[in-house]
Amino acid sequence: MTSLRRYFPSAHALFVFEAAARRGSFTAAATELYVTQPAVSRMVARLEDHIGVALFHRHKGQLRLTDDGEILYRGTAVGFREIESAIQEINERNRASDTVSLSASTAFTTHWLMPRMHEIQAAMPRLDLRFQLISGSIGGPVDDVDMGMRFVDGSDEGHYARLICPEILIPVCSPAYRRTRTADVGRMDDPGPTLINLSDRSVDWFEWFPALSAATATNTLTFSDYAVVLQAALMGQGIAVGWLNVVAHWLKTGALVPAIDECVTTQRLCHFVCARDKALRDPAIQVQDWIIDKTRADIEAVDAAYPELKIGQIV
Repeated sequence: MTSLRRYFPSAHALFVFEAAARRGSFTAAATELYVTQPAVSRMVARLEDHIGVALFHRHKGQLRLTDDGEILYRGTAVGFREIESAIQEINERNRASDTVSLSASTAFTTHWLMPRMHEIQAAMPRLDLRFQLISGSIGGPVDDVDMGMRFVDGSDEGHYARLICPEILIPVCSPAYRRTRTADVGRMDDPGPTLINLSDRSVDWFEWFPALSAATATNTLTFSDYAVVLQAALMGQGIAVGWLNVVAHWLKTGALVPAIDECVTTQRLCHFVCARDKALRDPAIQVQDWIIDKTRADIEAVDAAYPELKIGQIV
């Protein structure tokens, strides 16, 4: 590097030469560099004098690289690209300190997290939260992400698990749909409830609720994405079984209400799951803390809003 400095009158001369060679014009280079055209011409002339060769052919306003100029331009362009790439890598590394990748369902992301995105951004302004989204039942490896939301029993040999909440199921529907169903029950022409199902499921959720599974449902809607299941319920299309840690926002705002005065807890537990061979960074731990705190506050708020569900007694 010490010997390289001998070849140039200044580092700025390289920037001026590269711009002039790339743009094919001293005037265009001057505009790009926010200097005058004579200043560019003088700097190039100094560079040529310093290294002892002509770098440009100048003829009647036309500018063309000499053979020596072509050689220098190739080396300069490669060097500048390498420097730019290095700076981008440094920026990415610094931004990555607050990047957190989360594997979760589209439903959780759409219906629970998205309405509060402004809250997590206010709490963690530098957070860059990225998602690996799952449309059906959540599962699969978490090797490519910082953490995933999974229903597991707990930690195992390859994974660390941190409890979020038990699985709490509540049949939900829009307030308008519940009013319509209440009016229809007992009528001779009662069509029965419309049940909205998820096609990718290992269990029939409605079996947890005899009042619904025993009912004669003349209509069913089935979707492969649980986010759409809940969207259909929000639009008054029928009754869906809601995971409390997904539908809590809509229950608190009143956009969804319990379809019946029942809820159940299964034996499953929702955890954050992380690969043991990857150290969990502080921003990821902060995201876990934030989601867990909000989820537990949700459970308390829904219990207070709908005491007939007796959530506090079963959690």
